[in-house]
Amino acid sequence: MDFELLLKRLATAIELRDDKALADCFTTDGIYEDYFFGPKQGAQGLKEMLDHFYAGARKFRWEFFQPVCSADLGYASYRFSYESLQPQVLGRRVGFDGISCIELRGGLISRYREIFDRGMALAQQDFAPERIAAIASKHAGALRQKPEWAAHFSSKV
Repeated sequence: MDFELLLKRLATAIELRDDKALADCFTTDGIYEDYFFGPKQGAQGLKEMLDHFYAGARKFRWEFFQPVCSADLGYASYRFSYESLQPQVLGRRVGFDGISCIELRGGLISRYREIFDRGMALAQQDFAPERIAAIASKHAGALRQKPEWAAHFSSKV
């Protein structure tokens, strides 16, 4: 398996709004956990996610670098940008960097997840500070409810 080629195929599928090529990067039950919009599973879920991306933006550019991979797990840094369709900043270029964590099965993505600074992306689109705080609070609350975080938030820490 060529992990760098898989990353390039993933980025190109997003940039070209090619839902079939995007689904071809994933196992049939593969999950893409978008840091803004949440998880989407399977070809139909990936198509819905891509449609959601393009409802709010256009002219995507996704660049992966520093990839590392074992047989079933890969990580890569990335730079991601797009032209916003938000009315208050129509046409403004928005960019941020992040880290992708990619679980692999049979040379395809079984689970994609990422970490990036949501606030920075929202601030570039002139979201009001109160709205950014509300979005951050929502995601912080969801994190606190995940079972794998229970030990971090228990009274026994």
